[in-house]
Amino acid sequence: MAELILHHYDISPYAEKIRLIMGLKRLAWRSVHIPVVMPKPDLTALTGGYRLTPVLQIGADIYCDTRTIARRLERERPTPSLFPPAAAASNRGLACWGETLFMDLVAIGFGMGAFPPDFVADRQKLVPGGINEAAIRAVVPSKTDEVRAKLTLIEAQLADGRTFLLGEQPSLADLAVYHPLWALRTFPASQPLFAQCRAVPAWMAKVAAFGHGTPSPLDSADAVDIARNAQPTTEAFVDTGELTGRKVGDRIRVFPEPYGRDPVEGDLVYADAHEIALRRTDPRAGEVVVHIPREGYVVL
Repeated sequence: MAELILHHYDISPYAEKIRLIMGLKRLAWRSVHIPVVMPKPDLTALTGGYRLTPVLQIGADIYCDTRTIARRLERERPTPSLFPPAAAASNRGLACWGETLFMDLVAIGFGMGAFPPDFVADRQKLVPGGINEAAIRAVVPSKTDEVRAKLTLIEAQLADGRTFLLGEQPSLADLAVYHPLWALRTFPASQPLFAQCRAVPAWMAKVAAFGHGTPSPLDSADAVDIARNAQPTTEAFVDTGELTGRKVGDRIRVFPEPYGRDPVEGDLVYADAHEIALRRTDPRAGEVVVHIPREGYVVL
């Protein structure tokens, strides 16, 4: 069995989401620390251009975006499950809603000057048209109002004494709602927001207690070597529900729709309702298959 290799950096909220899934599922994994800002030559050798954090590598199969990573880790260790079968849509809906807190976090951080200049310059390139810092500063009070409204709803969700957001068992929704709050709590100005809550801090403590599993360090160049010396295990498949006429071998490009629009280009290997995978060849990493979610991505 190939090792789980997570490419991440410590302060990434989305990486914390996946680290906690590793903990919940008690997985051992290799930890590759990547730069916070570009360039990231070893990472993009594997992904073909995708630069967002985190990325999961299993041999020569590369999984981009936490949605795809979470599904892959669920296959790796199905219990405890991230996806309660009787709550598939509500789990996903709550996760999507909770992750809107991430953009609130970004706006508040930019508006308060919480990020260093190199980070700001790098993230300017992620957003089409750049980031208007003066405009962001002006909306910090509104974004703070949004966070307060969301915290009030989370508090109400937990008010009946349930352990986690959907009941007594954790789900992907817990990790998706938690990770932006985990980062937001590092801003001193956010403390009065959390002080108004009782159930939310207790729930956050339960999620944090999942831990991070069992990581061990790995150099990023060694991760590229692992990919080059492996073969992708993804089998060719396009499900019968595919309505676009795409077929195995089609040359396509995929990129995130809202920001970080660096495209990944390759030959279609796999497609189902939730995931699309492209085969590509890199001079350093060799032949890899890059897995990307359907939701929130443009496929051309």
